[in-house]
Amino acid sequence: MEKVSAHVVVHGRVQGVYFRAFTRDQARLLSLTGWVMNRRDGSVEAFFEGEKARVVDMVAWCRQGPPTARVEQVEVQFGEFRGQGESFEVRYR
Repeated sequence: MEKVSAHVVVHGRVQGVYFRAFTRDQARLLSLTGWVMNRRDGSVEAFFEGEKARVVDMVAWCRQGPPTARVEQVEVQFGEFRGQGESFEVRYR
């Protein structure tokens, strides 16, 4: 199975609505590794790695987000699998 990575930046009402916690839970459910964190500009940034179909599913989930979020735009850059990390974590600045 092909493995890939995706770097994602989610814009909209995505801070203060548990976006990071929901993202962590969804990524773990899909057996992905990586991280998610709030950015100073009010967006949320994430990096996912794993099986291509699961990463694509995670990016699709980010376009919706949790029920209290209002996603306006999602920037995505797919890349090669790097094998960085063994779990999915929430990062804090």
